[in-house]
Amino acid sequence: MFVLGNIGDRWDENGVIAADMVKDLSKLSASNITLRINSYGGSVTDGLAIYNALKRHSAPVHAVIEGVALSCASYIAMAADTIEMADNAQMMIHAPWGMTAGNARELREQADILDRYAQSMAGAYASKSGKPSEEIMAILTDGKDHWYSAAEAVAAGFADTVGPANAVSAHLAKSFDTSRFFQTVATATPKKEPHMAEPVQAVAPVTPAPFARTKADNAQVVAMFAPFADTPAVAALQTEVLTDPGLTVDTIRAKLLDTVGAQSKPAAHTPRITTVSDEADKIRAAATTAILHRAGVVAAKREELQGNPFAGSKMLDIAKASLARAGVSTDGMMQTKIVEASFTQSGSDFPIILENTMHKALQAGYATATLTWNQFCATGSVGDFREHKRYRLGSFGNLDTVNELGEFTNKSIPDAERSGITAGTKGNIINLSRQAIINDDLGAFVGLASMLGKAAARSVEADVYALLALNSGLGPTMADGNTLFHAAHGNIGTGAAISVASIDADRVLMAQQKDVSANDFLDLRPAVLLLPIGLGGTARSINTDQYDPDTPNKLQKSNIARGLYSAIVDSPRLSGTRRYSFSSPSDAPVLEVVFLDGNSTPYIETERGFEVDGIRYKIRLDYGVGAIDYRGAVTNAGQ
Repeated sequence: MFVLGNIGDRWDENGVIAADMVKDLSKLSASNITLRINSYGGSVTDGLAIYNALKRHSAPVHAVIEGVALSCASYIAMAADTIEMADNAQMMIHAPWGMTAGNARELREQADILDRYAQSMAGAYASKSGKPSEEIMAILTDGKDHWYSAAEAVAAGFADTVGPANAVSAHLAKSFDTSRFFQTVATATPKKEPHMAEPVQAVAPVTPAPFARTKADNAQVVAMFAPFADTPAVAALQTEVLTDPGLTVDTIRAKLLDTVGAQSKPAAHTPRITTVSDEADKIRAAATTAILHRAGVVAAKREELQGNPFAGSKMLDIAKASLARAGVSTDGMMQTKIVEASFTQSGSDFPIILENTMHKALQAGYATATLTWNQFCATGSVGDFREHKRYRLGSFGNLDTVNELGEFTNKSIPDAERSGITAGTKGNIINLSRQAIINDDLGAFVGLASMLGKAAARSVEADVYALLALNSGLGPTMADGNTLFHAAHGNIGTGAAISVASIDADRVLMAQQKDVSANDFLDLRPAVLLLPIGLGGTARSINTDQYDPDTPNKLQKSNIARGLYSAIVDSPRLSGTRRYSFSSPSDAPVLEVVFLDGNSTPYIETERGFEVDGIRYKIRLDYGVGAIDYRGAVTNAGQ
């Protein structure tokens, strides 16, 4: 199998798409797989999916890095059982990165998401190299590019063997465009995608002659130092560098800047920092904002629309503008041909604009859905669709008394309990036809994406409550054969109508739970009260009133349950009188919602349509819900 292009890039003729590769792997019956890699990297989400698909395959995988395995391509290589690098090949590992726009809160959220991706990837590098996870996380979060030659990668544990140098990779290294990874002051030249070249004749390395500055170089150095002649530190540096002929002018310039900077004082005013973005990104963002605003999904601010070249534009107008930027004239072209060309013409960014719009509409719909599960459920991450175990360790109890002879008693290691949780996939497909674009039918496009975002959020919510409703509200069957709420678990309170006294009784019952080894009390306290919506008002009154509202004759008796719960969750998904008290999910999780690779929001895959005359978008969310422990919750059937 080959990874010879940008990962996740559908517009690269050699692009490696996760959806295609995962399907190919699932159909592949082989006793061995050789994975040949020469890639700059690309989409992290595609890389995660490809990595997991390779790990799931029963055949041993041997990776051969022919030229470069950079960024996400190095992560895919970690899925192999053995990794061979050509002697002149290169590997590069760095922090996940992306582009975003928004206010300070949104930018901080994006930073947290990038850290989550780093955590998802760290395990693979740590497992392959044997390095501690903390060391790998430092590599994936320090913002630097970490380059490894073949020998260095083997020494670091990221590769196993060094193979003979390939003429192909020698040619690639010769023409490698480092501007993809480094920003320079000089004007950037147009980037060319890497291509595998015909084999060329290898040449013997040439040892360069020692560097020495010329008289003209020394004159340039003296001129650089002249404006700072009155500074003693600069004068001393000038004498030092002029006596070393091996220093280049650029090296001396850097030393001068460091010295001058160290002597300077901060300016009295606060500097203004402006972040700039690529012009193509600005155009795409403007088009996306205009479409979302017209569809009524996201209300754009006035300043976002002022000067926006696409404000009020129809989708057909945006398609024309995309073709114009690609150098394609639409004069005399039929509308259907314009739409077709906007999808197929190389250089047209119309598909990217539509996908960005779909993604933002999907995320907006997901974010605006009313959710309650995250208040009483823990949130976790899994790396694949297999069952993942959740272990709860026992305890040693108290220390034993040393006898008169000074002998210490051996302590047996306590057993652990375990439960399992599995992620699955839910999703739908939206078809966008050429007619919908020509008719400017935003409801059939953006509106549906927003609705599917809300549907994705409601799916998680509904599954959590469906799990809780099993066995007449006693929850799912646990590994011990008993339901989540069961007399054997000691978490069913004596049925009583909601009141100060009955809530306090539920509190006492929860506090009496013991650890797995039954050596000591956990002393857990309720934090979230979950109950039918008809009981929500009474519950809030009990939780906030200063005096006991159930006291006869309305005497002023202190409310002993006041402030017991940090959150009251009343839901129409519950009926009857049964209520649930949960401890904080961070203290004693009972229910858990897991997302594949930590992606807690739905995402989009794009595909040219065959059944429809246009393009289609697959919206999917990979998640699972399960009960992992019973000790942090109490139920009461009420009256």
